[in-house]
Amino acid sequence: MQAGLRFGRIPITNVQPVLEGGKFPAKAVRGGDVRVSAVVFREGHDLLGATAVLFAPDGSEAQRARLKPGPKGTDSWEGVLTPSHEGNWSFVIEGWSDLYATWSHNAQVKINADVDVDVMLAEGALLLGEAAKSAKDTAPGAAKVFKQAARALADPSLNVNDRLAAGTGAEVRAAVVRFPLRDLVTATGKFPLLVERDAAGRGAWYEFFPRSEGAMRHPETGQWTSGNFRTAVHRLPAVATMGFDVVYLPPIHPIGTLNRKGPNNSLLAGPSDPGSPWAIGSAAGGHDAIHPELGTFADFDAFVAAAQELNLEVALDLALQCAPDHPWATAHPEWFTTRVDGTIAYAENPPKKYQDIYPLNFDNDPEGLSAEILRIVRLWIDHGVRIFRVDNPHTKPVWFWEWLIGTINAERPDIVFLAEAFTRPAMMAALGRAGFQQSYSYFTWRNTKEELEEYLVHVSRESAGYFRPNFFVNTPDILTEYLQYGGPAAFKIRAILAAMGSPLWGMYAGYELYEHVARPGSEENIDNEKYEFKDRNFAAAEAQGNSLAPFVTLLNTIRRAHPALLDLQNLSLHESSDPATLVFSKHKLIAATAEEPARKDTIIVVINVDPHSMREGEVTLDLDALELDGLSPDGTFLVDELITGATWNWGKKNYFRLDAHLEPAHILHIRR
Repeated sequence: MQAGLRFGRIPITNVQPVLEGGKFPAKAVRGGDVRVSAVVFREGHDLLGATAVLFAPDGSEAQRARLKPGPKGTDSWEGVLTPSHEGNWSFVIEGWSDLYATWSHNAQVKINADVDVDVMLAEGALLLGEAAKSAKDTAPGAAKVFKQAARALADPSLNVNDRLAAGTGAEVRAAVVRFPLRDLVTATGKFPLLVERDAAGRGAWYEFFPRSEGAMRHPETGQWTSGNFRTAVHRLPAVATMGFDVVYLPPIHPIGTLNRKGPNNSLLAGPSDPGSPWAIGSAAGGHDAIHPELGTFADFDAFVAAAQELNLEVALDLALQCAPDHPWATAHPEWFTTRVDGTIAYAENPPKKYQDIYPLNFDNDPEGLSAEILRIVRLWIDHGVRIFRVDNPHTKPVWFWEWLIGTINAERPDIVFLAEAFTRPAMMAALGRAGFQQSYSYFTWRNTKEELEEYLVHVSRESAGYFRPNFFVNTPDILTEYLQYGGPAAFKIRAILAAMGSPLWGMYAGYELYEHVARPGSEENIDNEKYEFKDRNFAAAEAQGNSLAPFVTLLNTIRRAHPALLDLQNLSLHESSDPATLVFSKHKLIAATAEEPARKDTIIVVINVDPHSMREGEVTLDLDALELDGLSPDGTFLVDELITGATWNWGKKNYFRLDAHLEPAHILHIRR
């Protein structure tokens, strides 16, 4: 074949997941299923096969997966690869002429039409005879089957139908699966696949302000005494009991006094108002310091250690911005934008204004500023932080994140960065390519069945190679109208959607208390904790039955028991006759271990997304997506309802009735 051609003998195009021709690696997590696909075709009518081959970081072949044909007429093929551990993996797609499938198809058509009978039988005998020789050493069981079939095909004492049946029977087809008869094998080049630790793509996050945990208000003066790391540590057992994996802290650094914001983002702060933690820096220090009222580095280290004892990781906010009295503002004015009148420009996100924050400018001294930020990140890593939630990364140059994350991950591949980027799709995609392991997402504003279906398909199929969505249900900045006016049912519905729909989800403290009153004209809580202390009595609310915490605990318990829920790319939609009832499933084949045989884990979620009503109708399941091992004679299978504990017989079509004010969803596990 002539050198330099871009098409091989078997054309292979549109390989996924491949980012910009392999310039960036696609993302995966240890043990997570990676959906691979390609368009594979050829001239003529001979049948094809396609295979995905996974290579471990050391270059050895780790998995070979036969791809299945996609929708008829598309020439698409798809399958699943599952990398076993972290590192820089790669994969290729192979296309090949399927000799057995081509012969089997042609033989059955022609012999049934009494055309070229002897020739087709002879071709089959020759094909399987040669296959027996090829398989003798590597697949002796298949070789034996091929040899017996070849003899029968060539035996003139048998009638034609028996000879054909011997060459096309179930035993031969099974042997061909184990030892495919391939010709004209064409392979793509290797495409990169970055496999990261679980926390990069799986986990349940809980956000709280340490200054509020243990804060006390003097009954006579009304003055607050701040909580600190020593008091906040007492909140950790409850967070762990609810089943969370990560406790995320807003910035813990000194807070500026110049232009400090007061309650509800007011421009005037009283002498005891604590200010926004995102207005970082004062005479007490900057990003490399701890707010004096929160404690010392020793207190922080003890907090991190206590979290680790409870199997919680601490995520720290990395907010690259400064209060007007941050030490950088005087030592390095070149790191900011100076206006024509000589003042430093404060942050704006029209119509919002942040007079208490100076944004950084990376164009005046990129080397100096970048080196300082790298020093700060390394400092907090030395104090046990392995996860950073990055505030507004889309307001910094993308090249900087590629450099910073690349530098840190080259030293410490276990460090995870979450992008708090609610912005344009192109920027969110670029941040994922640049190295961010996960990101906040548009999930927060996807509420209807139609919106959710479209978004779940997008994040689980179309963008999964570069974008891992963390489905936060709320944040200190976001209290959607759905939660403001949907009542407790809305909080329950959104928690189910987040915990079941994504392997990453999170909530901000107060969600479990149904905090739903917004500052007028905004999507923020009134009396926002960003600007003041919050005194919450979680235990009393739970004792009175006014807390979602027990249900959140149940959701996280279900997640931990079902590996299918901790993968991103295994989601399938199903049909519902009701316009407000969403149905999706998640399925995973769990490989055999020395202790347990291989098994299938499948969850079906049927959820009423209208928090104000009761909905009923019929679910129509895509049984192929559920990979059932076999139905009972009446076409049903057993499902266990994981919220109520009920067990039902379900089939292809199933009636449902879901009252948002009682239980808005079924979470079903297929009993195998």
